[in-house]
Amino acid sequence: MTAPNLIILVLYYSRHGATRKLAELIAQGIESVPGCDACLRTVPAVSTVTEATAPDVPSDGAPYVEADDLQACAGIAVGSPTRFGNMAASMKYFWDGTSSAWLSGALAGKPACVFTSTGSLHGGQESTLLTMMVPLLHHGLVVLGLPYTNAELMTTASGGTPYGASHWAGLDGARPITDDEKRLAIAQGRRLAETAVRLAAPLPLRA
Repeated sequence: MTAPNLIILVLYYSRHGATRKLAELIAQGIESVPGCDACLRTVPAVSTVTEATAPDVPSDGAPYVEADDLQACAGIAVGSPTRFGNMAASMKYFWDGTSSAWLSGALAGKPACVFTSTGSLHGGQESTLLTMMVPLLHHGLVVLGLPYTNAELMTTASGGTPYGASHWAGLDGARPITDDEKRLAIAQGRRLAETAVRLAAPLPLRA
């Protein structure tokens, strides 16, 4: 009997669609690895009106993430647009509510990576990626970057960092994802899945 495929969670927040496009490319990289399936999930927007609640199902795109998604995944990619050099409030709000997963160690030892998009080229891509790593480290996740064996890191004139995949979307979000950005996002998803496969493999018996 064959083992079930590993589920890799791709969790993102996207206001205008740029981060969602990156998430889909990372999912493509994940699913290029045999034995791995990508699971796309998003988080609801945070409202300044405290009485407002998000609908149970998003109008389009991925479903909202649930606690079971964290339990079931073998790895996780987390993406958010930049908000003043940090992750968006909606993504921060989600992680602020994951204390039960932290207490149980549900994510400890699993591989993770981060990705982002910005309106301007120097609008805080790297600081956003670094700050998104902080709650992941508190959960005990094994955080992965993008190594310079990916040649696009040396040639990109748009997004793409050693801390994670990124996209320069422009102020109106109309800039298309470049070839370098696309290849780096796919490579990141593939590296995450390959690491999840290695970590899930049983340790060899000692003689």
